[in-house]
Amino acid sequence: MLNNKFSLLLTERSLSISEVSRGTGISRTTLTNLYHRRAAMISFDVLDRLCGYLGCRVGDIIEHDCDTRCT
Repeated sequence: MLNNKFSLLLTERSLSISEVSRGTGISRTTLTNLYHRRAAMISFDVLDRLCGYLGCRVGDIIEHDCDTRCT
């Protein structure tokens, strides 16, 4: 299972969606969907830009939680 931690990351850093959009060039719609966990997928380009802007790793935004399916 994947855990979307984008909203937590922005809250911890006191950042708004608008600030991130201006700083990355990612649309507010994309960021809002990611923030509210409505996004069904996220592109490598978006992840790359977010990691560069936030100075973080992919795992800080999207985390893999191993459940019973993991061996």
